[in-house]
Amino acid sequence: MTRFVLMLSALLLWAVAALADPNLWRHEWPQTDFSKTTVPDWTEIMSGGPPKDGIPAIDKPAFRSASDERRIGAREPVIAVEIDGAAPRAYPIRYLTWHEIVNDTVAGVPIAVTFCPLCNSAITFDRRVRGRVLSFGVSGKLRNSDMIMYDRETQSWWQQAIGQGIVGQMNGVELDQLPTWMESWDEFIARNPDGLVMEEPAYNRDYGRNPYRGYDTLAKPFLYNGENPPYGIDPLARVIRVGDNAWPLTRLSAAEVVTEAGVTISWRPGQASALDSGQIGKGRDVGSIRVKDTQGRDVPHDVMFAFAFHAFWPEGTWMLGR
Repeated sequence: MTRFVLMLSALLLWAVAALADPNLWRHEWPQTDFSKTTVPDWTEIMSGGPPKDGIPAIDKPAFRSASDERRIGAREPVIAVEIDGAAPRAYPIRYLTWHEIVNDTVAGVPIAVTFCPLCNSAITFDRRVRGRVLSFGVSGKLRNSDMIMYDRETQSWWQQAIGQGIVGQMNGVELDQLPTWMESWDEFIARNPDGLVMEEPAYNRDYGRNPYRGYDTLAKPFLYNGENPPYGIDPLARVIRVGDNAWPLTRLSAAEVVTEAGVTISWRPGQASALDSGQIGKGRDVGSIRVKDTQGRDVPHDVMFAFAFHAFWPEGTWMLGR
C-alpha cells in the first residue's frame, strides 16, 4: 500500500470518526433507542459508505433445483444450510457479496444467512428472539470493519460477527447461531444432488464478480484502526472460530484434521476465496472447513479474518498447536 493511500485512509478514518455521534444518526434512525448500548465508544462505529438498506437484504428468496443450476462455478463458495425436514439449501456467495443478508424460513425455522465480506464472516442465525420473529437488514454501519445489521421490528443494531444486539431495545440480546458452513459448489451438489440453490436475485448486480478484488492479501483491513492479532499472525489471515477459540487456517490446511477442545476440524481443498480474483470462481484455493463434535454432529463456527477475531474476542484463545 503506497504512502499516499495510507495517508488517505488515515484521513478517512478521522473524518468518519468525527461523524460518530447518535445525534447525527437520529434523523435516519428515529426509532432506535441510542440510550441502550454496549458500545463503549461511539467512534468505533463508522459508515461503510452505503446508507441504511443501500445494500439490500433479500427476503423470501426463490430457489431452483441444484441439478438445474449452470451459472455457478465448481469452486465458488456457497453457504450450506441443512436442517432436518427440508431439502438442503445452498446460498451462493456470489449473491451474498452484494446483499449480505438473506431472510428465509427452512423447515419452519426462520433464519438469517449472513456474510460480511470485510471480515469473511459467514454465519447463519435463528431469527426467533424473545417470542417474536425478527427480519434483518444492512445498516450501512461498520464496527471493527464488521457489518452492523439491524432488525426492522425494533430498529435495534446487531453486530454480525458476534450475533449480539449492540444498540437499542435488543441491546445485549444474543442470536442463536446455527451449524452451517461454507463449501464449494461442487462439494454441495456432490453431497446433495437433490438439494436446492438460491435463485439469482432480481437486482441489477454483476453477480459472480468480486468487488473486493485482492482484499484478503492486503496488509491492512478496510476501515479498521484496532490492534493487529498477536503472534505475528497476519490481520487478513483466515482463522476457524469455535466459541472463543481460533485455529489458523494454515494449521488446518497443513494437518487436514485437528481434534482438540472437544471438536474435530477437517479441511479439504477445492473452495475458491471470494475475496481474491476479480471473478469469485477464479480465486485461489483456500479449501473448506467442517467442524464436528465428539458425536459427529456439525458445530456452529465461523471462518473469519484474524483481525476480527482479535477485535471481538480480545481474550480469546489462539489454537496454535505449539
